[in-house]
Amino acid sequence: MAMPTTLDRQISATRAKRTPLNRSQITGFWGAWAGWTLDGMDSFIYALVLAPALTELLPRSGYAATPANVGLAGSILFALFLVGWGLSFIWGPLADRFGRTKVLAATIFTFAIFTGLAATAHTVWELGIYRFFAGVGIGGEWALAGTYVAEAWPEDRRKMGAGYLQTGYYAGFFLAAALNYTIGAAFGWRAMFLVGLFPVVVSILVLMRVKETDKWERAEVATPHVKHQSSLKTIFNAQYRKRTIVAAVLLTVAIIGLWAGAVYEPSAVIQLATKAGMDKHDAARMASIATGLLSIGTIVGCLALPPMAEKIGRRKTLAVYFVGMAASIALAFGWAFYLPNGLVPFIALLVVLGFFGGNFALFSLWLPEQFETRIRATAFAFCTSVGRFVGAIVNFGIGAMVLNMKTLGVPIALTAIVFLVGLAVIPLAPETRGQELPN
Repeated sequence: MAMPTTLDRQISATRAKRTPLNRSQITGFWGAWAGWTLDGMDSFIYALVLAPALTELLPRSGYAATPANVGLAGSILFALFLVGWGLSFIWGPLADRFGRTKVLAATIFTFAIFTGLAATAHTVWELGIYRFFAGVGIGGEWALAGTYVAEAWPEDRRKMGAGYLQTGYYAGFFLAAALNYTIGAAFGWRAMFLVGLFPVVVSILVLMRVKETDKWERAEVATPHVKHQSSLKTIFNAQYRKRTIVAAVLLTVAIIGLWAGAVYEPSAVIQLATKAGMDKHDAARMASIATGLLSIGTIVGCLALPPMAEKIGRRKTLAVYFVGMAASIALAFGWAFYLPNGLVPFIALLVVLGFFGGNFALFSLWLPEQFETRIRATAFAFCTSVGRFVGAIVNFGIGAMVLNMKTLGVPIALTAIVFLVGLAVIPLAPETRGQELPN
């Protein structure tokens, strides 16, 4: 039997010294994780049911359900959803003012109610309105869940907690794919939106069972003189302006890159599966399988990220993930999509794309380290929201390119260019490796 090495002993000692989590921290994490999982499920349901929903609703709205109209209407509705996501920055100041848990529950309740209402839509305009308000709720959940876990978990565990938390969103993708494979295939797109009502239960549990973070409560007591100052104004003062702008740009890059690939992935897989000889039913199921594989890849990427960020730093880790995202998007949509038998290589590249899409876990770890407690939720919510506004504009552009070029692959592949901007901006961000969460 081999003797343990020095490294083995160091790892064992580190594990032994980990601060144990109390019941409130465990309950709070699972509440935030479940909300983030159902958030991911709700946001991806739209991508999976896009074609059947618009095929039914466009004629009722006075438009022919042609592939071009479905693509254009889908882009417009998704852009409205992203604008709703962008407006979700309103939750940040509310959470800094009234606490993390109450506002977190409110975000979950909002996106659940409006996702359920989408099942009652009779026109594309009604569906667009419901998706807009669902976006407002969905957009706020990540900022508040990330802020909560960063503040509630002990310092020696919060970094890995960020990785664990981020897996929830992509577990939601997997859950949406599984539901589409079963409930969606059997009962249609309206049933998929009705399932989105389930998070209401989670929001009630979060409100009733999760304790407010000690850091927020201490900040409330320690800084009564700044209680009524605008946290949104503070993140743009001389101390925080640069890091706020840099973080917003980096998140914009990540959002444009991942969402361009992830949102259009089911449509691309359906096209490739149809080209390979599958009927409509089997092609839809193949899209669900591909989405599940994409989700598994992203979950692995989220779990691999925190140890890498601790070893080589936040900036280098994000650079590695951005390069991986750019390469996988360009190859999947610019190369595999156009192969005579491209379905298998396309799906294989989706797994790689998913892994590097785990870059979002870095923001759950990194953003809270850059801002003090009294403005943390505001900064997190603002930086995540800006990218969604820009993403909405880009999505209009992608829709127009798809319509004019009459192809899906090249317009999506071109979004890989945005990661060059990200790589240029990364050196401007503060390196916080080894630093404790500021109070």
